[in-house]
Parts: sequence; C-alpha cells; structure tokens
Amino acid sequence: MNAATDKGKNWFLRGGLFAKYVLALVGLVVFVLAVNGALETWISYRGIKGTLTDAMSEKADATAKRIEQAISDLERQISWVTRASSNTIELRRADYAQLLGQVPAVSQLTLISGQGREMLRLSRQTTTVNSNADFSRDIRFTETIARGTAYAPAYFRDGRPFMSIGEQHSGFNAGVTMAEIDLRFLNDYFGDSQVGRLAHAYVVDGRGRVLASSSKGPEVGKDLAALPQVAAVLSPGGRPIASGKDVDGNAVLTTATAAPNLGWHVFYEQPTAQALSPIRDQLVRIALLIALGLVVAIIAGTILARRMLEPITALRTGARRLGAGDFGHRIEVKTSDELEELAGQFNSMATQLAGTYSDLEAKVKERTRDLAQSINELKVLEEVGRAVASSLDLNAVLPTVAARALEITHADAVLIYGYDAAQRSFNLTQSIGIDAATDGRHRAIDAANSPLGEAAAKGEPLAFPDLTDQPNHPLRDVVVGAGFHSVLVVPLVDQQGVLGALVVLRKAAGDFPSSLIGLMKTFAHQAVLAMRNARLFTEVDQKSHALEEANATVREQADKLREQTEALKDWNKSLEQRVETQLGELERVRRLERFLAPQVAQLIASSDNLEGLLDSHRREVTVVFCDLRGFTAFTEATEPEEAMNVLREYHAALGKLIFKYEGTLDKYAGDGVMILFNAPIQLADHTARAVKMAVEMRDTVGPLTEKWRNRGHSLGFGIGIALGYATLGQVGFEQRLEYAAIGSVTNLASRLCGEAKAGQIVVSRRVYGMVEPFVEGRAIDDLVLKGFNHPILAAEILSWKGEPSAEAAAE
Repeated sequence: MNAATDKGKNWFLRGGLFAKYVLALVGLVVFVLAVNGALETWISYRGIKGTLTDAMSEKADATAKRIEQAISDLERQISWVTRASSNTIELRRADYAQLLGQVPAVSQLTLISGQGREMLRLSRQTTTVNSNADFSRDIRFTETIARGTAYAPAYFRDGRPFMSIGEQHSGFNAGVTMAEIDLRFLNDYFGDSQVGRLAHAYVVDGRGRVLASSSKGPEVGKDLAALPQVAAVLSPGGRPIASGKDVDGNAVLTTATAAPNLGWHVFYEQPTAQALSPIRDQLVRIALLIALGLVVAIIAGTILARRMLEPITALRTGARRLGAGDFGHRIEVKTSDELEELAGQFNSMATQLAGTYSDLEAKVKERTRDLAQSINELKVLEEVGRAVASSLDLNAVLPTVAARALEITHADAVLIYGYDAAQRSFNLTQSIGIDAATDGRHRAIDAANSPLGEAAAKGEPLAFPDLTDQPNHPLRDVVVGAGFHSVLVVPLVDQQGVLGALVVLRKAAGDFPSSLIGLMKTFAHQAVLAMRNARLFTEVDQKSHALEEANATVREQADKLREQTEALKDWNKSLEQRVETQLGELERVRRLERFLAPQVAQLIASSDNLEGLLDSHRREVTVVFCDLRGFTAFTEATEPEEAMNVLREYHAALGKLIFKYEGTLDKYAGDGVMILFNAPIQLADHTARAVKMAVEMRDTVGPLTEKWRNRGHSLGFGIGIALGYATLGQVGFEQRLEYAAIGSVTNLASRLCGEAKAGQIVVSRRVYGMVEPFVEGRAIDDLVLKGFNHPILAAEILSWKGEPSAEAAAE
C-alpha cells in the first residue's frame, strides 16, 4: 500500500515539475510576444487616431470659419437697409423688398421704433404696417439697443431652424431693423464631398440642438445635449473630448470647433469601428505569431524539462531517505553543474547529521533531568507561596518562611533578620538550625559595613562559599562555631523599602548554584509580599480601633448639630415672616411702577397711607400731551413691523425723560402720550418741570425724525401743555387699575397738541405765564378748539433759558 502511494506521489511531483518548466518557457515566450504586440498596437492606434482627429479638426475649423463668415456677410448686407437716408416707411419697405430679393437666407425683416413699437414687418408673402406690437422688453430689441448689433439664439419653427440679427439705425432713438434668417443654407457646408465617405458632421447651438447636418448625421432639430461630447463643450469652461457616442449609442471619434460669435459648435465624427479597422488586422497577425511561438515553446520546454528531471528526482529520493534517518545513503548525480554540487552538499550534510544525532541524544537526557528538577522546585515554590499567603499574622508568617526556605535550599540552617530603619540595624527574629536564644554578635548586626546591608543596598543576594576565609565577618564566630561554612544572604526588599534579610547556612563549603540563587530571589519576593501584607493587616487593625474612637466623637458632634438645626428652624420661620412682609412692599411698588416713575413709586410705597394717595381727589395739575404728525398716513403706507420699530424708538426716547422729570405716565395710545405733573405726588415746580421736559423731548425726538426721514418716513413731533384742576384717582377693575385724571384740562392739552406743528410746543396762556421768566416764547393767535365755547389764549415755547439769577429776579 505504501509503495503504491509513493509511486503515485513520484508521478505527481515529476509531472508537476515537468509542467512548471514547460509552462515557464511557454509563458515567457507568450509574454514577450504579447508585450511586443501590445506596444505595436498601441503605437498604431495612437497614430491612426491622431491622424483622423487632426484631419477632422481641420475640417471642423474650416467649416466653423465659413459659417461665421456667412453670418458676417448677412450682417453686412442687413446693415445696408439701416441707412439714414431711408427715413420713411415707404423707403424702408423698398429697401427691405430689395434685400429679400437679393439674399434668399433672409426670410423676414421688421422695423421697430426707438420706443420698441413695430412699424413695419415684411416677408416674401405678407406686409404689415404700423401694427404697434410691443418689442420694448424683447431681448432681441434690448440687446441690439445695447450693442448696436445682436445675434439672437436660434429657434425652430415647423422643424426649420431660424435666427434673428438685429441692427441699430444711426441717429438718436432711430430704431432697429430685425432680420429673421432661415438657417437651412448651413446644410450647404456639410456636403458628402466636404465631410468624407465615412465621417459625418453637424452644427449645434448653445442648447445642443442640431441646426444643420451632413447626410449621415443626426436630424435637424434633434437635441444632442445628452451626448458626452456635446455636454463637454456646453458645460461652463468645457473643452472638447476625443471620443463620444452617436445618437444610436455607438462609439465615435469626434472633434469640435466653436463659432464664438454665435455660441455654436461644429462637430466632425467618425465611427470608432470603421476608424480602427486597421488595428483589427494587426491584432489578427499578432495572434497568429503568438500561436506559432506557443507551439515552438512547448516543444523546447518539453525537451529541457526531461533533461533536468532525472537529477532532480535523484536529489528528491536521497533527501527523503535522509529525512527518514538513513544517514548512510549517498546521492549519485553526474551532471557537472550546480545539481551535482548540490548532491555533494547533501552527502556532506548526511555525514554531519550522523555525528550530531548521537550528541543530541545525550543533551536531551541532560536537559530532561534539569527540567524535572526545575519542575520540582516550582512545585515547592508554589506550595511556599500558598502557605505564606495563608496567614496575615507576622509571628506565624516568619516561621513558615524559614521552614520553606530550608526545604527549598536543602540547607542546614536558616536565619531571618528584621530591619530597624531608625537604628539602621538588622535584628534576628526567626531561626531554624541554630538556637535563637544563643548570645552572640549575630543577634544584632549593623547595616553599615555588613553583608546584610550590602545585599539590601544592591537588592541582590550575596554568596560566601567558605566563611572561614572571612576573619572579620559578623557571623563568623557563631556560624563557624556551630559547624557551618558557606553562607547565602538574600535581601528582603520591595519598592517601599527594606524589610530584612534571609540568611541560608550550609555545613559543607562550596559555591551556591546560580539556579538556587535565582530561585531564592523569587522566594524572597513572595516572602516580602507576605510580610508586607502581615504588617498592613496590623496597621489596619490599629486604625480600626482609632476609627471607632473617632466615630464616638462624630456622634457627639452630630447631637450638637441637631440642636443647632432646631435653633436654625426657629430662626428660619422668623425670616419667612420678614420675607412675606418685604414681598408685600414689593407688590405695592410693582403696582405703582405701572404708571409712575420709579422714584415716585418708591415714595408712594414708603407712605403709610397708600390707598389715601390713590383715592379720588381734586388738584391742580399740569398735563402734557404729545404725538407724531403724519402717523396715521405712515401706518397706512408702511408695513406693521416697521411701524412697531418706529414706535419702540419713539416710546424709549420719551420714557427716559418722563422718569427723569418725575412725571406720571397717564396713558399712551399708539403715538399719543399723556403725562401728568403734580399727581399723585405734589411738586412745587410741576409746571416748570413739564415745560422743561417738553423742550428736551422736542430736542430728543428731532434727530429721530431725521433718522426716520432717511428711511423714507415723513413724521413730525408736536406737544401741547395745559394747566388746570382735574379729578384724580384709580379707574378700571380689580385685575387692571390705572391712575387717571378727568377734567377739561386734559382735553385742552390734547387740543393744543393737535394745533401744534411739527417741532412746535403749544401751551395755554396760563402755562406760559407760570414759566415766562425761564423760557423764550411768543404769543400766538387765539385758537378756536373743538369742545370749547370761547377762543383759547395760547403761546409757543421756543427754548428753555433756565432759572434767572437772584439779581435778575430782584430787578
């Protein structure tokens, strides 16, 4: 069964290697021929494509220039009928008829006046005079007026392409001649003799519609904007591409040339399949050449593979026998090349393997013995770690550490020293193999100049093979006296500091194995961890007792805090009562501030008789009424948002001055505002305050009216002031109360305000008499006011001079 399997594998490997050599040679030949053919095909393709593209590009350029020249000639012929000497409709009609007879491409002429009205339209079939059609907003008319000559975009009527050319007449507002051009004459530039037998050509406008085409091209009027070559030139900043699609979706080689003055593009195209037919012939030749090379390569590869297969098979057989352990087998290959040298190297390697194999068996036995010992030590170390970690009592931990150290090292005695950082000395705390009660210098060892201190400083164990050679050693007397000779000092240290030292004693002199020293270092780390945990447990226990004492203290403090909390609750109740009283005062102020200046509201709020101040009573008051001139017309002509913006600016300016002069804002409705002085708080100079406030209002609103005028609003500001007695008090209902004045004095102030012009302050003659020393003013004619039976004496306040000096008052 095995023989049959090996035979099958040999056949497979032989066949696989044979196939690899044959395929490699065949692949190389095919690759070279394919690369050569691809390069030749690419070069031929570039040459053919470049030649065709250049030829079509030249034809497209020539056609585009001929089309632009033809349109320019039409423009020049149309400009002849715009001469100034033809200044009547009859003369224009004669000129138009002559042009239609001479130029077949012109299908219609239209005369448009300077105001954009149609005066004459003449075609070969009809004549229309003075139709007065409006062309004033027609882009053809406006562009012609702006530029003098204008080309309108092409358009289609009954499937025929047209365009318009506008020519401006000479002279001021002389009018425009609009010519409609039948673009069918463009087909004359795309004849088969001009385009070629295989190619086709066409011209598109700025929207991608075909204006003219060769016999093999697309239909006139068809929209080609979706074709890639047309879309490329119509896009902003677009550039022509070398290949595209025709209307049937077939690939074509294409070139495009723009007619910039018209916004058109001329395309010349040829189907890619026809243009590249020479490439197909070349590809057939290359395929035949590759087939011939393939046959030759297969034959040559078969011969070469057979010659190389025999030595390779011998090498494979010899390598398999060497792998099976037959180091006496030798490979025989006589080819006088690298394969024969490789066979010699295999034979030399077999000789070396035979010698190495015997040495390897001995080393494996030795390593197995060492590994067994290491496993045993690790098991003991695991038991030591588990035993050490099982207790947190330091007095129980140290005997366990000493006993396990003695077990691991197979020594005769173990000493454990603890480190006293304050005294800088090592003190014996545990021992096995030496009586701990024995007196001697070994019980307390100074860290300075001692092996224990040196080992702790280095953090590494120190070994002494024979202590008898150390006459001044602190441990020599007791150790040698007890029959010990070799010593191993292992420091017990961690990141927090030195805990002590572990000393191992043996009666026999000799070196400590490095493996044992490394094992003791690991053991020392675990011992340090156990000792550190034991000390931490002791510290936690001590802190627990301290925490209990602190807890009792906290309870006492909590009782005191509870007593203070009760006292704080009583004080909080008192504070709540005071807050309720303050909130009542604030509510009183809030009610007053709805219609009084803040300082007046505070004064009333501080009064003990608030209701008495607001009860109905009769008093002499000064009433100021002001509003905006032209506000009603303004609100009808402007948007509500703009009206609200103006009112906000207006009310903000007046509100500051009302509060400044301690007036009482009685009410305001839209632009009308009424202010009271001397109520509810009495003011000795209430009339002077009212007049002075009115002057400052006029000066403040004046710049605002200029600002509004710049925004297109014509508004003015007028003020009326009257002095007299009125009934004062609260009016309204529970949820809405206002402080109001009722009497003829309020009506008088309103009527005087109505008589005031923009920027004018009109006051009653009584008001003027009260402030005459302080102002500049003038008397005005008696006013007949609505609601008053007799004329009213009035005056105008021009400016505020200020209070007179004492000398002026005495005079």
